[in-house]
Amino acid sequence: MTHDLVIRGGLVVDGSGAPAHPADVTVKGGVIVAVEPAGSAGRGRLDLDATGLLVTPGFVDVHTHYDAQATWDPWMTPSSWHGVTTAIMGNCGVGFAPAAPDRHDWLIALMEGVEDIPGSAMTEGLTWGWETYPEYLDSLASMPRVIDVGSQIGHGPLRAYVMGDRGAANEPATEADITAMADLVEAALAAGAFGFSTSRTPIHRSRDGELVPGTDADERELVGLAAAIRRAGHGVFQFAPDHAHVPRREFPWMRTVAAITGQPVCVNLNQPDSAPDVWREVLALLDGAHADGLPIYAQVAGRSIGILYCLAGSVHPLLFHPAYAEVAALPIEDRLAALAEPERRRRIVEDEPDDGGFFRTAVLDKLHRTWPVDRAGIDYEPGAETSVAAVATRRGVPPMQVVLDQLCADGGTGMLYAPFFNYSYGDLSMTHDATLHPHTRLGLSDAGAHCGAICDGGMPTFMLTHWVRDRTRGPRLALERVVRRQTAETADLYGLTDRGRLAPGQRADLNVIDFDHLGFDVPRMAYDLPAGGRRLVQRGRGYVATFVAGVRTVADDEFTGELPGRLVRAGRHGRD
Repeated sequence: MTHDLVIRGGLVVDGSGAPAHPADVTVKGGVIVAVEPAGSAGRGRLDLDATGLLVTPGFVDVHTHYDAQATWDPWMTPSSWHGVTTAIMGNCGVGFAPAAPDRHDWLIALMEGVEDIPGSAMTEGLTWGWETYPEYLDSLASMPRVIDVGSQIGHGPLRAYVMGDRGAANEPATEADITAMADLVEAALAAGAFGFSTSRTPIHRSRDGELVPGTDADERELVGLAAAIRRAGHGVFQFAPDHAHVPRREFPWMRTVAAITGQPVCVNLNQPDSAPDVWREVLALLDGAHADGLPIYAQVAGRSIGILYCLAGSVHPLLFHPAYAEVAALPIEDRLAALAEPERRRRIVEDEPDDGGFFRTAVLDKLHRTWPVDRAGIDYEPGAETSVAAVATRRGVPPMQVVLDQLCADGGTGMLYAPFFNYSYGDLSMTHDATLHPHTRLGLSDAGAHCGAICDGGMPTFMLTHWVRDRTRGPRLALERVVRRQTAETADLYGLTDRGRLAPGQRADLNVIDFDHLGFDVPRMAYDLPAGGRRLVQRGRGYVATFVAGVRTVADDEFTGELPGRLVRAGRHGRD
């Protein structure tokens, strides 16, 4: 029999956690037919020699924010540059459905504030061919794309749709409000939503500074919405917490929700400097929940979460200095010339603004935790000896001189990196330990979001390079563990049982990877969103091939032009 595809002789890491082994993978009709000893497969219409290469399932990223981008962009970058074949969006309580016609601008402002996606890009790119959440899914289903996408319904748009200004202002929900919202959640899940998401962190605010609707929702409201998940029979309850207060403020109601729904409750878990050891308490609580049969998981990132400072970005240290504010609106060439003027340089480097200590607290006191980004790439586990403060000490210059020189380097494209979560210990030991915990799941790439400050959509590539191959500041992780983390474990969390493993009967979502040369470029600012909107992008290198449903979408790090990706609906086999 002639197969559609045979991938021959690669080192197969099948996603189950089993030891890697050389094998042939055969595909027919978009489904894996066999994984058999190397050299034993029959002929394929496409034969790919994978000798010396890794063969893995396609990566399943369960924490993205493509809710707007997925309506206009078939290429779904940066995720599709990094081996992702399925992305789940609608996280952290934000999204674009349901959407009353008079709430479009409000929803854009909410997403812009929370996820730092240019409002002008969304204003131009969103077509608003829907009002209800099922209609939003139908709109997504009408467009082919390079990867599969799935969605969750967010608390913010839901509350505003049902409660209007009361919901947007975080006023308490009445029983009638809760019933109406629960009915819409149940209808969304029945239409194929993968879950419900909310935000309970004061960090998440709209463009106007207002808290995300649902931030202060009481247990009565959360339990009422959980009942909709129980009735639907599926759905993850995902939320972004105030990390320092998860054990005492959030975990009691999380247990109640998990008991009601019988479905996963998934809390974002990060390490804030204000409570550097609270993650240990959360992991212990996870153990207790699972011992009681409650499916509660913590979603953890693969590395520190931090800001990339650059002159074109949303934020950087110079923004808070009056000598920079005088020229901040100039075109970049004129701005660089102004920043090179001796007196302006002296003011920035030597003068501390008279602002009641804000500049010292926000900038100067943090330069021992800020690192220059080398042209060769970002070191996501840097040591104290390479920080801005340490470099300044070695050079015998003020730290702000290092900052100014770095941001002005390379035509004003120089960058600094400042982690704000998961780096309280000065290394990634917290991430290492959390990754090994049985009740955590990989997530928080935030792909599609934080366009002017964060570029973590390359997380899948980082997991393989840093943790498996390159780490020097602590123990590495097994290849099989890292592949399982971003394939079978993430797929299973969201009930995507047809993917995430290389096994007969599974969908033929695969990566063929040149592991020795795997890597990614330094993030750069691109202006490729609608209305010329900016975003930080980071391309991957080393992806010899990516297949979605057996169709090759990537060949040697470049798109083939094929668009086999579709909307995936929860609780249903196949795709729209």
